[in-house]
Amino acid sequence: MTIPAAIRPTLKRALQCSTLCRHYHANVLPSLISTSSPEFAARAQGMDELVKDLEAKMAEARLGGGAKAAERMRSKGKKLPRERLGLLLDPHTPFLELSSLAAHEVYPGESIPGAGIITGIGRISGRECVVVVNDATVKGGSYYPLTVKKHLRAQEIARENGLPCVYVVESGGAALPHQANVFPDREHFGRIFYNMAQMSAHGIPQIAVVHGISFPSSLMLYVAGGAYVPAMADENIIVQNQGRIFLAGPPLVKAATGEDVDEETLGGGLMHSSESGVTDHLARDDEHALAIARAVVGDFGEAGGVASVPSRTPEDPIYDAGELHGIVGTDSRQPFDMRDVIARVVDGSRFREFKKEYGTTIVTGFAHIHGYQVGIIANNGILFSPSALKATHFIELCSQRRVPLLFLVNVTGYMVGSKAEKGGIAKDGAKMVRAVACADVPKFTVVVGGSFGAGNYGMCGRAYSPRFLWMWPNAKVSVMGSGQLSQVMTTVSRDPAQHASLKSEIEHQSTALYATARLWDDGIIRPADTRDVVGLGLALARREKGTGRLGVFRM
Repeated sequence: MTIPAAIRPTLKRALQCSTLCRHYHANVLPSLISTSSPEFAARAQGMDELVKDLEAKMAEARLGGGAKAAERMRSKGKKLPRERLGLLLDPHTPFLELSSLAAHEVYPGESIPGAGIITGIGRISGRECVVVVNDATVKGGSYYPLTVKKHLRAQEIARENGLPCVYVVESGGAALPHQANVFPDREHFGRIFYNMAQMSAHGIPQIAVVHGISFPSSLMLYVAGGAYVPAMADENIIVQNQGRIFLAGPPLVKAATGEDVDEETLGGGLMHSSESGVTDHLARDDEHALAIARAVVGDFGEAGGVASVPSRTPEDPIYDAGELHGIVGTDSRQPFDMRDVIARVVDGSRFREFKKEYGTTIVTGFAHIHGYQVGIIANNGILFSPSALKATHFIELCSQRRVPLLFLVNVTGYMVGSKAEKGGIAKDGAKMVRAVACADVPKFTVVVGGSFGAGNYGMCGRAYSPRFLWMWPNAKVSVMGSGQLSQVMTTVSRDPAQHASLKSEIEHQSTALYATARLWDDGIIRPADTRDVVGLGLALARREKGTGRLGVFRM
């Protein structure tokens, strides 16, 4: 039988709908995306270019301080930071690196790849751990303000998820030119050691492996610095004739006391292992030290908790995650249906939608990712009062049932205007924001498009403490979108040059790259990696009992 070309598209759609109807009771999401359309191809090309640029920047950051700095380390018989990381982790297991582009183009005239520190979550002796590795190829492993912020964020993740910490130490401490923004304040250098003490007190193991200090002795004028990491650890390892631990380097000792002393005598591995008792294990070299660290983690027993088991068998989505590029694209002004994103992230592409016909500019419902149950809140437009009330109701349901929440963000904000104000958008939006703030279940946020204005708050932006917040390369975060910005600037400024300059500056500051460089997120991820990254986050999240104290208010 020959089918006329003119009716083939209609017939194909009918067949798709028929198939979807058969799957209706299994909650399989429909997908009628035309991957051959010019619009899909244009969106895909734009996202492809952004992902390619992201991968290039990440590859460059992984090189650390460059070939010369790497050669200096190798000439001293040392492993490079990422080589140490590879020896520490279980072979062929994933490592979720955090904020790999931190400090990108932040410090004028200085290149600080990854903020001079590698942080992430990996498996050691079969147990998930937070790992913090000083990169001594970058400014000798010294701590810039964003290095401190990145280290503290890794500890926050460890504390929230009950994950043991392993610190791979080679750092001279605070970068002196930046000491005012590193040393004295609440969230500065000292908070690292405070966190170590607090986590240890709560049964979260803290392990340090000391590989050495890379600063030339003429610059070792810091006080305390990285020395307190091993001093505060529960158990630590030091490499002989290489590792150094002291509160003040030889030049400062000379200035303070008049004593002439060399580094090894002052704070070498043999002295600390045999006399001071600061260290617990003396290693022959880097490789031996990391083998000891793996054995230490293997002896944790029940300390630090045990990873949870999925509630059901994981299954792949029925749609290709590679199609996300063509669905979303790079223009935040172009709409798309967030259900097409959900269908390529969740198990079996199944999604039991909640309140589908009400508040239609927000999508809510239940799904599983890698076998873990999750409640999803996703934007399909601006937030009206019904949308905010629907989200509030759903958040309360998830909080009562102890179901983690995933926010998929593409929001311009809450509706404005006299009609919206008379309808109570201020109080209804506040209900949603309050529910997000008070939900006592693990929250995860992925910004897949725009995150503008108060919508950033209602959709669990950084200020609302999601366990993790990731961004796609096309994501934008700002007080308002570019279209609104242009209108506002026209109103408040009659100077076209000033208008254009400020608009350009704000648009630059709204990009994902600008945000991740300042640790406003936990890293930019490829769209196709969303399922795996969120799945790992769900696996790590502890299922605290919580209180469910508010119950569920019908909205």
